[in-house]
Amino acid sequence: MMTRRSLFLSAAATGAALTLASTSPVLAGGHKGHFEGRSNHVNTGSVKLVKNGDRYIVELGEDFSLDGGPDPRVAFGKDGTYDPDSKLGALLHLTGKQSYAVPPTMDISGYNEVYIWCEVAGVPLGVAALK
Repeated sequence: MMTRRSLFLSAAATGAALTLASTSPVLAGGHKGHFEGRSNHVNTGSVKLVKNGDRYIVELGEDFSLDGGPDPRVAFGKDGTYDPDSKLGALLHLTGKQSYAVPPTMDISGYNEVYIWCEVAGVPLGVAALK
């Protein structure tokens, strides 16, 4: 038999479970990844998305390396599709740790990849799926 108290406890537990289930990650895929080369380029190393206060930063790891390419940019994409409106800036160095601020107006929840994109040729140089 259900009492008024057990009914309220059950409803509260169900509401909490629904709230937890509806909480989505910052990115569709996750927060860390590892680059794989594209378009006959060698691109390796780690990448992670870090929250700094109310802003996000894309951090390329100490192990980051790109063999070169004209005008490389750091940007986001989803499921193998690069988003030209998500550029964070020009790649600062071909190797090593570097950071790129995500504009506060950019909604990153729909992305699950970080791209190193060749602006001149319009091709990816490397892609890291975020998990």
